[in-house]
Amino acid sequence: MRPIVLGVLSAFFFAFTFVLNRLMEAEGGNWMWSASLRYLFMVPLLAIIVGWRKGFGSLFAEMRRSPSAWLLWSIIGFGLFYAPLCFAAAYGPGWLIAGTWQVTIISGSLLVPLFYITIQTPSGPKRVRGKIPYRGLAMSLIILAGVALMQAEQARQLSLQAVLLCIVPIVIASFAYPLGNRKMMDVCSNRLDAYQRVLGMTLASLPFWLILSGIAVYTDGWPSKSQVVQSGLVALFSGVFATVLFFAATDLVRGNMSKLGAVEATQSLEVLFAVIGEMVLLAAPLPAPISMIGMILIVIGMVLHSYVSHAKQTTPGT
Repeated sequence: MRPIVLGVLSAFFFAFTFVLNRLMEAEGGNWMWSASLRYLFMVPLLAIIVGWRKGFGSLFAEMRRSPSAWLLWSIIGFGLFYAPLCFAAAYGPGWLIAGTWQVTIISGSLLVPLFYITIQTPSGPKRVRGKIPYRGLAMSLIILAGVALMQAEQARQLSLQAVLLCIVPIVIASFAYPLGNRKMMDVCSNRLDAYQRVLGMTLASLPFWLILSGIAVYTDGWPSKSQVVQSGLVALFSGVFATVLFFAATDLVRGNMSKLGAVEATQSLEVLFAVIGEMVLLAAPLPAPISMIGMILIVIGMVLHSYVSHAKQTTPGT
């Protein structure tokens, strides 16, 4: 249960992204600054933690071991994840961003065949390509159905262009985040803890963020004080707390694709936390009854997904 609890806590802190990004967009903030500032702020925050834990030596040694892999998968896992999310915030409200983001539950399961797992056979350990966890995927579809119900009423009020400009970037992000995360897990194995890995990926993705912030300066000027402060909060809550908790949870189930899918499924609770956050901080109205039914489906899907992932597996040696 510990990985699931960590996943739920991660979802709570990650929900601040949707609420605060919506607030920054409403105040006229540029999406490129919203994306770049978060990761620029994350560097000193994570550096303090890693330095206090005396983890710089092993981190830099690991980064020197595979610099190209760090650069590639960090830009994919962080850059192509968060920049599209912030872009989408310019074309849709927070509830739509949070709801559509749940396609990552499906995306994560569909990526399984791209990775290898080690199984025990009569002749010894053997690396085999992962298989899509169909039982877990069925539970993910229940969660996704709940998300669809939850957002159905509000989605009718949006134009087709707004829907596409919002949905397409999020679909891209939904594949980039688990892909980058899992690839870096393979690169690092168990040699780094979650804090070191997040800091390393943040440092490796800095070229992407510096280029994006340069474009923002050229096209829109410098960010406002309000956007800087709110981006700092996103960096702390979502970039540090949520990301580290999520990576810690995935590290606990590394090598078990079914349980890994269950941890990623906990991120569906971001929708619930985002709705609550908008009601508290932005005075958003209470969701309609059909949306409440969707929330219940999300919780049911999570419970079933967790149960399936912890069921006894029949694979020899596992």
